[in-house]
Amino acid sequence: MNCPKCGFEQALEGPECQKCGLIFSKYIKILEKKTKSTVYNTVAAPKINEHQEFIKHLFFHVNAETNPLILAGRCLVFIIILMWSFKFILTPMKSQYAMESFWHLVNLPFHEAGHLIFRPFGRLMTSLGGSLGQLLMPLVCLVVFLIKTRDTFAAAFALWWFGENFLDLAPYINDARSLTLPLLGGNTGRTSPYGFHDWEFILKETGWIKHDHALAHFTHTLGCILMIFALVWAGYILYKQYRYKNASD
Repeated sequence: MNCPKCGFEQALEGPECQKCGLIFSKYIKILEKKTKSTVYNTVAAPKINEHQEFIKHLFFHVNAETNPLILAGRCLVFIIILMWSFKFILTPMKSQYAMESFWHLVNLPFHEAGHLIFRPFGRLMTSLGGSLGQLLMPLVCLVVFLIKTRDTFAAAFALWWFGENFLDLAPYINDARSLTLPLLGGNTGRTSPYGFHDWEFILKETGWIKHDHALAHFTHTLGCILMIFALVWAGYILYKQYRYKNASD
């Protein structure tokens, strides 16, 4: 046999090359590892690229919008939402701005519907269902916009709405012990029977009532992060649409 390293022809078969000292068993192991690595990279690389393309197509797909009025309308909506977001995010949670805004009226029907939808699952889920209802609705819209209508700008707005709902819920959670917020019907938690205030009931029944303020601040912060992320996403989608429009002109 010839040495795979120096090419020296071996007079006798042995464990190593008689000229350069290459140990054949070690060389074979190294060669096997390199072969496996090459095969893995050849198979894995296309799969990774496929995942990246899927994510890119799902979240950053843009239709080539050539109508300047539609693009201008979306830019106007984006500017309004951006300015409104500063008010939502920079206003302290205790001011209850989110609960007094127009969006609270939008969220309220889904909150009440959530109580009805989750009623078959018991008293605790009935109370929690109100908050779940107003969180699930924008998520449903998000999925529909991404998969059904393929409108990523609308999907980004749905994510913004999802984050705004967390800001809407934070003061309600924060009120679990003080019970001073006005509820439907004009009552407060103090003047209502036990269980009427959702988050008083939820946190007392789960033993988390002492964590109401911490949970409220976490909820508020999470909502702010989601809203900021949604704005960045929407801004990038508008930028891509603007580029496509210029390319088509």
